[in-house]
Amino acid sequence: KPPYSAGNGTGSAVGDETTASYCEEKIVHGGKKSMPVAYDNNKQGFAMYSEVEMTLSKASNWTEEGVNELSLWFRGGSSNSTDPLYVAVANAAGTPVVVVNDNPAAAQIGAWTQWVIPLQTFADGGIDLTDVDKLMIGLGTKGNITTPGGAGKMYFDDVRLSRSIEAAE
Repeated sequence: KPPYSAGNGTGSAVGDETTASYCEEKIVHGGKKSMPVAYDNNKQGFAMYSEVEMTLSKASNWTEEGVNELSLWFRGGSSNSTDPLYVAVANAAGTPVVVVNDNPAAAQIGAWTQWVIPLQTFADGGIDLTDVDKLMIGLGTKGNITTPGGAGKMYFDDVRLSRSIEAAE
């Protein structure tokens, strides 16, 4: 069993301890696994938002091969609260740039849904796309420590960088 992680101080919990892979193996979009994320934006002693983060092992150049968008697939459920769904990107130094999904009820969508974010959105916010260090996915308002939110469970799959169809032609 991997070592226990106390988390990042938000109301998120990642993984499924009932599977050997710690991933969701039945509710998947592509492949054989997805990332289950439980969120609780009113968890005593924690921030009032939930966020999972991945620090890249080395700075990553998100401009290589002509890539110009970040895409991911997500799935929620009708019992989830309607806390905003967001993606944030950061460089080693500096404030992350947060992009909030246009659908305020995205967490309640019970079917796999693709979300495509132009990388230029992060660049316009000040991210150096040739030196990306961290990717975050969250529910609620990033940085919120005072206003309680709701709770639920989300699934994420097929997070990738790609070229848009227009750019590939």
